[in-house]
Amino acid sequence: MRLLLLLLFPISILAQDLDNTLSFADYIDLVKTEHPLAKQANLKVDEGNANLTKARGGFDPKLEGDFNTKEFENKQYYDQLNAKFKVPTWYGVELQAGFEENSGIFLNPENNVPNNGLYSAGVSASLGQGLFINKRMADLKKAKAYQNQTLAERELLVNTIIFEASLTYFKWNQAFENLKVYQSFLENATFRFTGIKKQVLVGDKAPVDSLEALIIVDSRKLQLEQAKIEYNTSTLEVSNYLWLKNTPIEIKETINPLEVNETNFNKVLNNEITNLDVTNHPKIRALYFKTQALEVDRKLKANKLLPKIDVAYNFVTQQPEQVNTFYNTNYKAKIGVAFPLFLRKERGDLKLAKIKLDAIKFDTKTTSLSIENKVKALTFEVENYKNQVVLIENIAINYQALLTAEERKFDLGESAIFLVNSREKSLIDAKIKVNSLINKYLSTKAKLYNSLGTISQ
Repeated sequence: MRLLLLLLFPISILAQDLDNTLSFADYIDLVKTEHPLAKQANLKVDEGNANLTKARGGFDPKLEGDFNTKEFENKQYYDQLNAKFKVPTWYGVELQAGFEENSGIFLNPENNVPNNGLYSAGVSASLGQGLFINKRMADLKKAKAYQNQTLAERELLVNTIIFEASLTYFKWNQAFENLKVYQSFLENATFRFTGIKKQVLVGDKAPVDSLEALIIVDSRKLQLEQAKIEYNTSTLEVSNYLWLKNTPIEIKETINPLEVNETNFNKVLNNEITNLDVTNHPKIRALYFKTQALEVDRKLKANKLLPKIDVAYNFVTQQPEQVNTFYNTNYKAKIGVAFPLFLRKERGDLKLAKIKLDAIKFDTKTTSLSIENKVKALTFEVENYKNQVVLIENIAINYQALLTAEERKFDLGESAIFLVNSREKSLIDAKIKVNSLINKYLSTKAKLYNSLGTISQ
């Protein structure tokens, strides 16, 4: 929250109490909670929950009824009232209760009921298609699989946005460290030029030494200006990832990054990597749950090869308050059978479902192998960059020792400004290389965590 205060209040007011820095942890925390793409990832989860709620609606109890009447030439032909209450169950069985009341001078005889109406209670069921799996059951199973799939896809989206934001921060930090290098050596060059200029005035140094020292100062200024451009560009790139309440935040020029070390890197992005478990990768989990949904679809299509056998049995009574009036001699029953002779449509649908299932299984295998190989390559690359950082840091230390020795010799009149400049240039190049390799090391390690799919955990 320190960053937000710096953005909302004048810098001059807070400068005494707060250092103007944005740590990697605070930055990533803001990206996770406020960036629009991170919020968009949550919409995937909401979509999965909404689909699950919709699928569960297929098992909601239902109350239905209809009333038909006809009157012609002052004659009441008929009044027909039919009300039903249905409760679907998991398998292809539906509990039913109903009330029927009919009257009229031209009522169809089969619709004659007692004066107080007729009550019914019973069940309907599918004994062929729909007994062990039907569209209602399949929709709910697929919705549960899709819900889990959206959770995995959310992890993938958040992983990606945090990974990209991390690379931008590392680039910003590298530009800031480069800026400090050039600022430091500009100060050294200016101080050296001032000293040489004084020595030239008293005759201890040749005027050409002063000219060469001035050229070095101007060269350092030019390098510094270029570093400022790169730092300003990287600052704006970091600002792209900072939002608050759907409003972008612009980083003030007085706010700088903090150095990212091994400890806070692992703490922010992930704990130390333990074992590679590809099956737990969010992309593999998303494919797994997608496979589950396709498997349910295949079973539903296979079930269509069975004949349709729909049966219904209802006890009927005119005294529902007395349970013993529901006799098996008073009932309504129905049976319906249908079966296509060639099953071409059903067999075609089943074949297409199997093709989709086989395709995603192949996709899962190739994706798993790709992740494993990518992780192995990145693990080697991380270790390699780690070794390179150690080597270049040692080189920079040795160049610093050479420069210090050369400056001492120059002060004693045993060296030339050209040699001092040469030693200094080598040191600057080494320090810039250190910053570059640290950035590559951190970026590659972030890429490794992203390949493992563990950044957002």
